Amino acid sequence: MTGDPTRRATFVLSEIEKRALVGIARRLPGWVLPDHLTLLGMLGSAVITTAYILSNEAAWWLWIANLGFVLNWFGDSLDGTTARVRRIQRPRYGFYLDHLTDAFATLAIGLGLGLSPYMLLAVGLGIVVGYLILSINVYLESQVLGDFRFGYGVVGPTETRLILMGLNTLAVLVGPIPYTVFGVRATVFDVFGLVAVGGMVLMLSRRVIRNLRNLSRLEPANVVKPDA
Repeated sequence: MTGDPTRRATFVLSEIEKRALVGIARRLPGWVLPDHLTLLGMLGSAVITTAYILSNEAAWWLWIANLGFVLNWFGDSLDGTTARVRRIQRPRYGFYLDHLTDAFATLAIGLGLGLSPYMLLAVGLGIVVGYLILSINVYLESQVLGDFRFGYGVVGPTETRLILMGLNTLAVLVGPIPYTVFGVRATVFDVFGLVAVGGMVLMLSRRVIRNLRNLSRLEPANVVKPDA
C-alpha cells in the first residue's frame, strides 16, 4: 500500500455528528487529552455490560445502560476528533488503540446483552462475531486497497447506539415483548440481533465480491510476472 488509506464514512448521521464533535472538541478543557476520552469510552462499555447483567434484577438498570452508551459515544467519538482539532494526531497509535477498544466495546456490549434477560446469549455472541469479521475486512481493505471505510451501508456505531437505546427504553416502558419460536423464548432484542447478523452477512458478501473483482482486475490470474 502506498500513502495513507482514504478515510470515508457513509452513515446517516456522519455529517451532522462530525460538525457536532468538532464543536465539542474545541470547547474541551486543555487538560482533557484524547487518551482520557478513550478511557471514558471504555468505561462506558463497562457500564453497559454491568447494567445489562444487573437488569436481571430490575428493568430500571436499562436506564444506566443508556447512560453507558452516552459515555461510550462521547469518549469513543471524541478522542480522534480532539486529536485532529488540536493537531496532535498519532496516526499509528490512534489507529491501533481505536480499533482495539472498538473490539473490546463490541465484546462487552454483546456479552452484556447475551447475559441479560432481553437477548439470547447465542444472538449476542453472533453479533460480536459478525462485527469482528466485518472489522477484519475493513482492515484488509485499508491494507490492500488503500480505502479505509468506517463501516458498511448507512448504519454505523452511532446509529446502532441509538437503536439499542431505543430498545432499552421500549423494554423499560413497555417490556421486552417476549414470544416463543420453536420452543425457544425470545424478545424483540433477539429480532433486532438476528436482523443485524443477517445484514452483516449480506454486507460482507457484497463487499468481498466487489473487492475480489477489483483485485482480480489489478492482478489477473494466470499471468506470468516478470522477474524483479
